[in-house]
Amino acid sequence: MSDLPFGFGLPDRDPERRDEGGTPGPADPFGLGALFGGGAAGGGSPDDLLGKMPLFAELQKLMSWSGGPVNWDLARQGAISQLAAGHQPTSEAERTAVAEALRLADLWLDEVTELPSGIDRPLAWSRVEWVEQTQPAWAALVDPLAEKVVAAMTGALPAEAAAMAGPLAGIMGRMGGLMFGAQVGQALGRLADEVLTSTDVGIPLAPAGAGVLVPQNAAEFAAGHDRPADEVRLFLALREAAAQRLFGHVPWLRQQLLDAVHAYARGITIDREAIERGIAEAMGGMGGPGGMGGIDPSDPESIQRLLGSGLLEPEETPEQQMALRRLETLLALVEGWVDTVVTAAAGERLPGSAALAETMRRRRASGGPAEQTFASLVGLQLRPRRLRDAATVWAALGQQHGIADRDRLWSHPDLLPTSHDLDEPMDFVARQGMDDALAALTAEEGGPDAPEPGDTPERSPGTSAPPEAPADDDGPAPEGGAPRS
Repeated sequence: MSDLPFGFGLPDRDPERRDEGGTPGPADPFGLGALFGGGAAGGGSPDDLLGKMPLFAELQKLMSWSGGPVNWDLARQGAISQLAAGHQPTSEAERTAVAEALRLADLWLDEVTELPSGIDRPLAWSRVEWVEQTQPAWAALVDPLAEKVVAAMTGALPAEAAAMAGPLAGIMGRMGGLMFGAQVGQALGRLADEVLTSTDVGIPLAPAGAGVLVPQNAAEFAAGHDRPADEVRLFLALREAAAQRLFGHVPWLRQQLLDAVHAYARGITIDREAIERGIAEAMGGMGGPGGMGGIDPSDPESIQRLLGSGLLEPEETPEQQMALRRLETLLALVEGWVDTVVTAAAGERLPGSAALAETMRRRRASGGPAEQTFASLVGLQLRPRRLRDAATVWAALGQQHGIADRDRLWSHPDLLPTSHDLDEPMDFVARQGMDDALAALTAEEGGPDAPEPGDTPERSPGTSAPPEAPADDDGPAPEGGAPRS
């Protein structure tokens, strides 16, 4: 889990990650290299700054952004400029190969899952297309977090200071959007270098019904394995097609993942007093050098220094811990189900599938540089930490009760295993057999509570945890049916 959203904080809070190059260093805590064409900080004469800022001519347009708390125009420009050197457009042959792989993957998956295909159009995206096409999904994820921080910046002005400051509050908001846009652009550029499909980070980023592979990244991924490129492509297509079946036919799943992220974000606390002190310094003397300094509206770096001085200190609350458990459990259940059905579909058809599956498990569970960069956007890393436990549950359910009963658990979030269930996965599997037997017995007896044919038997009371266990400390599911963690 990342300590701070958007990379905010003292420059030396996480030297290990800084040394690895996963996030901007102390001289560039907001990824302003995307804006300045190099190190954003470091001073220099105005002529030097002009030479370092290829986007300077558009600065006025960027500063007039009014589309929300993140300047997405700048984010897109920054990400694409970062990709320019290594970007390769997709060829017609690559698009054909991806379409054929996704179609074959869906045919194989039909044999191992009750959920129908979730893909109505196969797509092969370049890295630039991935940035452009996933932006709406990123906006839904990141905007609510950025809005809270920008509101704190603009709301921290005392009444008397606001009366004296004039347009400063508006400038603070636009500068917040500018800083976030630069940070998001840098992060998306790094992610675009590594993502293989539209569901790599655990949350679907493509429009509904689109199955996506990134051929350039898939080829680089295949080069690191002793397997033919077409075999690796088909393995990745199986994973993408399996994930799209879940997200396409489990209507609550996509929203519940977003809600869990936002529930975590709502717990982020902001040191308003420190912001007010910085603004008060600005009122007393614009552009004070050293330390946090004051804020000079004509000097973007003065606001960058203020924001990078450790003002935004998240304090993990019980509510955040609950949201994090719920999110990690749901991610693990998604990833574990995908892992299970892909393993069953590949079987002996793909000789290298076992090794590729283990690589993907480690990649998802540990997180690479791209996922660490993504963590700087939302304040936490989307890792399915219970992936192996979840995969054990899904595989055992399929073996003991059949794929129909296994996939039936996705019909309602309350039927899914909780984090407590994943502690003892085989106990959960055994309880499903007891539930089925009880439902069958009730139906045979023809009792008043016997389910009608076609009804889905509900989990019997007390079976979501061992009988002696206390009530789930995660509390009731939030409105909309969020799964308990």
